Amino acid sequence: MVTAPVYAVEGPEQLIKSIADRVLSKLKANTSTYQEQPELLNKLVDEVVLPNFDFSAMTDLALGRYKDKINAEQKPVIENEFRLLLVRTYGSALLEYSDQALVYLPMEGAEADGDVTVRTEIEQSGGFPIPIDYKLRLGDAGWKVYDVSVDEVSLVTNYRSSFARAIKKNGIDGLIETLKARNAKQ
Repeated sequence: MVTAPVYAVEGPEQLIKSIADRVLSKLKANTSTYQEQPELLNKLVDEVVLPNFDFSAMTDLALGRYKDKINAEQKPVIENEFRLLLVRTYGSALLEYSDQALVYLPMEGAEADGDVTVRTEIEQSGGFPIPIDYKLRLGDAGWKVYDVSVDEVSLVTNYRSSFARAIKKNGIDGLIETLKARNAKQ
């Protein structure tokens, strides 16, 4: 009798916790190195964090109504530039981290539905905690993040506005040039 291989899919909360643990432990152990050489932190983010993001879905959501106007050659270029932008954005945010406690709140949604929000907060001494929510979907490759909200501001929605402005002003190729120019500066 031949059986299909069985593998355990890591749950969404476990996925976010394992990513956070790996990144924060490396960040704590190498803070001065990452501050002096942010490109190393960007590499860490690219290798550990971003493989767990669904860039196709994120790009489609960020493009909004313009996603159907993108041709086959433009889509991978926009996805790649968006990925680079997110690597640098996430890396810059991590440089602000100074050993605050990361608290996990009850997850929203049910794993059985294949769409959940893993809710976290970063404790701030003498201030309000900063909520960070990760929206994940279950697909063929396991759970993948398709949006991140910081203090109730969606990363994808925020980029949708700026993408739409760039497209209205200079078209799809103008958006690509804007993303490339922004990434070249960082």
